[in-house]
Amino acid sequence: MTAQLRGILTALATPFTADDRIDEAKLRALVDRSIEGGVHGIVACGSTGEFSAMSGDERRFVVETVVDQAARRVPVVAQTGAASTAEAIALSRHAQSVGANVIMTVAPYYEALSLDETLTYLRTVAGSVDIPVMLYNLPAATGVDLHPDTVGALAREVDNIRYIKNTTVDMAQAAALIHNHGDVISTFVGWDSLLLSALAEGAAGVMAGTANVVPTELVAVYDAVSAGDLDGARRSWAQIFPLIDAMMNEPFIAAVKAGLAAVGFDIGGPRPPVAALDPDAAARIAKLATAVGGPILAS
Repeated sequence: MTAQLRGILTALATPFTADDRIDEAKLRALVDRSIEGGVHGIVACGSTGEFSAMSGDERRFVVETVVDQAARRVPVVAQTGAASTAEAIALSRHAQSVGANVIMTVAPYYEALSLDETLTYLRTVAGSVDIPVMLYNLPAATGVDLHPDTVGALAREVDNIRYIKNTTVDMAQAAALIHNHGDVISTFVGWDSLLLSALAEGAAGVMAGTANVVPTELVAVYDAVSAGDLDGARRSWAQIFPLIDAMMNEPFIAAVKAGLAAVGFDIGGPRPPVAALDPDAAARIAKLATAVGGPILAS
């Protein structure tokens, strides 16, 4: 599957069992839930997927399982960034070998690198595989914010760097990527509450953890924008924005898992030391999820 990535990509959550193991059956069911909800791609081991709390073997297992369950129905993006270049290369080559369509690589996220160090890391990891690469700009975690002109220059230099997930609240930055460098790189906005703004601006799509909870509803917004029906997109977005906003204003991994539980798809809590939401916050999300309504809530 080599089609250009577009649309709503689910930043897949990772289910854990009561004894803190990856729950394969629920992971497979969660993949199916997103695909049946109409999303255009699945992302394994992203931030919402708690990759930083997993061992290398667990990350490989999740990618293998997601690729297998997706069964080429939609593209699979494997997030392979790591604290060392060697580990990122190993995870990237593994993802390519098991059938991932794209790798996404965040820069090392403990000791902030210089820009030159970050670019060397990204060039090296991208050069280790033949499949397309998505940069993951996550300055809150990495300490390095990739300027749009830097991204454009890197994409022009390295042939298989084709996409970027830009996870900041800065729509001006996203707009610069879209309009000034759209000839060489496709932009996915990674801030869920900016979904409508990003699509209206011309982003290739949005990578959303909230798509675990309301995939059909987010796809409806994308479809309306794609059809040129901005009024319809606004109406659809207005129905789900309160839920999206509430989830974005809580610890996000816990909020996604609380949202899934609220719609009848309990996949357990976050992996310790991350805690579940407090009961009041979980109740607010549950109330808003119920208000969204629709068939997806029966999943």
